[in-house]
Amino acid sequence: MTCPYLSYRESAGDREFETERAYCDVVEEFVSPMRADVCNDRHELNHERDCEFYRDAESE
Repeated sequence: MTCPYLSYRESAGDREFETERAYCDVVEEFVSPMRADVCNDRHELNHERDCEFYRDAESE
């Protein structure tokens, strides 16, 4: 399962990207590809267990 706070965007304001970039709605910023691996539960990672942003958002 992918983190519900993750989205992919092709632009930011007036800036357009060639490829979509991972965006975290919790911290309201683009995240690194390595962070997106956590969000997408890749490589035996789990966003519910391994992401402090997700845990903080869910605890509020």
